[in-house]
Amino acid sequence: MRGAAYVAVAVLLLLVQANLYRVLGPVGSLLGWRWVHGATPSLVLPMIVFVGVHEISMAKGAVLAFAIGYAEDILVGAPIGLLTFVSVAVWWLSRIAGVRLTAQTWLTRVTLGLVFSLIEGALLLVLLAVFGSDNRRPVELASVVLPHALSTGLFSPLIFRLAQRLRQGPTPVRAPAEGTS
Repeated sequence: MRGAAYVAVAVLLLLVQANLYRVLGPVGSLLGWRWVHGATPSLVLPMIVFVGVHEISMAKGAVLAFAIGYAEDILVGAPIGLLTFVSVAVWWLSRIAGVRLTAQTWLTRVTLGLVFSLIEGALLLVLLAVFGSDNRRPVELASVVLPHALSTGLFSPLIFRLAQRLRQGPTPVRAPAEGTS
């Protein structure tokens, strides 16, 4: 049941992420900020890293990363399989990193989001360069990787906290004891 909650929240985060550029673009152009281009964060990447760090079952973690990546492929409009592969690869790398104890503070969560977003960007650029039909696209997208990673790092603590609440589940409601008012 918790796995379905992760996927449902990931789909919701993807819908929010898909509309963030509509907010960031006009704000950046009004203020004259050129660095806003590409600053839309990946809101599901910290959730994939969280699953890699905290999920005990390898099979369940891989299936969750696959499902989140596949939903990202469908909703983002990327070639089917590209973001699915990258999501599972990022999950696997975060699993190998074994940073369970270091993912507790705000600074380490920002760092994890930044580092894994840079890794995700590098993987995407390499895959697009190798398998893409347009050889100029990776060069054009390379300018977006750093602002994307910075914004993902800034949003990572919020997503980690949300994923931690999903992991804990609902809090039980206790009935008041008899004789108390």
